[in-house]
Amino acid sequence: MTVPTDSAGLHELLADEKRLKAIFSQDAMASGTTKDFLDKYAADYVKRNGDYQDELNERVQKTVMDLLRVGGSKRGPKLGASLGENGPQLTLDGTAIVSKGRGTVYNKTSMGANLERAFKPNERLNSVGEYCKAIYELRNPSTRPGRDELISKLANVQQFQNSFSSEEPGAGGFLIPEIMRSELLQLALEDTIVRRNATVIPMSTLRVPIPTVDDTSHVSSLFGGVQFYWTEEAGQLTESTAKFGKVVLDAKKLTGFFKVPAELLDDAPAFSGWFDTRIPAGLAWAEDVAFMTSTGVGEPEGFINSPASVVVAARSGQDTGTIIWENIVDMYARMLPTSVKNAVWICAIDTFPQLATMALSVGTGGGPVWIGNFAGGQGGMDMPPVTLLGRPVIFTEKVPKLGTTGDINFVDLSYYLIGDRQAVSVDSSEHFLFQNNQVAYRIIERVDGRPWLQSPLTPHNGSSNTLSAFVQLATR
Repeated sequence: MTVPTDSAGLHELLADEKRLKAIFSQDAMASGTTKDFLDKYAADYVKRNGDYQDELNERVQKTVMDLLRVGGSKRGPKLGASLGENGPQLTLDGTAIVSKGRGTVYNKTSMGANLERAFKPNERLNSVGEYCKAIYELRNPSTRPGRDELISKLANVQQFQNSFSSEEPGAGGFLIPEIMRSELLQLALEDTIVRRNATVIPMSTLRVPIPTVDDTSHVSSLFGGVQFYWTEEAGQLTESTAKFGKVVLDAKKLTGFFKVPAELLDDAPAFSGWFDTRIPAGLAWAEDVAFMTSTGVGEPEGFINSPASVVVAARSGQDTGTIIWENIVDMYARMLPTSVKNAVWICAIDTFPQLATMALSVGTGGGPVWIGNFAGGQGGMDMPPVTLLGRPVIFTEKVPKLGTTGDINFVDLSYYLIGDRQAVSVDSSEHFLFQNNQVAYRIIERVDGRPWLQSPLTPHNGSSNTLSAFVQLATR
């Protein structure tokens, strides 16, 4: 049987009624001739079109992974699904590509993702424990089983970094692949306040300018100069132009340092379990403190005491270190109206007694604001209320103490920009703590943050009470 090997041969076969009947007649089907012809044609096509076979394998594997991920649901995978929602979205080698939180999704254009594409899954390090153990083996040669394989995989990382040395993908250590970086951030998001609600900008370079409208007043215009007029039919239009500025995100270096017993590295799952709880929590802590309270000099600019913030004065005669209902009302009135639906209260934990006993005065009487609003909490426990004027309250120890500016904040964090270089590196010391049989590790993240607003905004009605997405109560 002659099987066509190109489109011309197939066209010739289809035009030959005698050959066509010999292959596709009822007798041919019954005798197996038809099946033999199709099998041979398919085998020859695949042999001549290797790319098609690879694509077919990839599609089949992706379909299987989708079915496993959603449990056979006909709806298909949920976009942005995370570890808590029907399992993570996965790459073809079965690793997670999506992490929870705004702006923290796996970035396929990052240097860490390029590292993954440069090497097959079996040629790269695929867990934090394995990664750190490989670095330790490089610094401290041994005869442990599997050492040669670890060193070989780490050499691939070094080879990639050397190829992109001008980009400094792993300056100060070994570049962590994007899958591991996104999973690291996902774990950190469980404990973070700002990042999970902020606007996160991926940074392809160390310095990124973000355009912003130069808008300080809505009295006579919008968006820094745009004006609207009622115009007669066919009348001449009045021209107006918006003014723009920029917020520059300049990646700062956040360095973490930790030490572990050398014995822990012998058990990669145990080390990964320790790493996945401690290090992400540490990153989240350091980021939150910077995004809320830092000065912007060599570090991110926190929204507390930022030029974009509104600081509401205490009421006349108010006692030191107190929070009264009128403070809450005054702060709410200084929030941008378009931001109210997104705003949250971020309060120092030592403000809780003041908030819990805060009273609303009505004539010569009144009563506590939160009384009767204690709802049943998780696990059968009664929990205190977690809203003020309908907006969520977050208690933390990361903001200033009771009685100082920033102890209670009303903020719309979508107006806070985080520039994420999306490159994390890790390295270890060869000699530090040698006599204690401990290994010291350093992790470096490059990130910046600052408010998108440049200054408070004068409302359209001309009120002297300016508005902002960041409102604090002044020192009392």
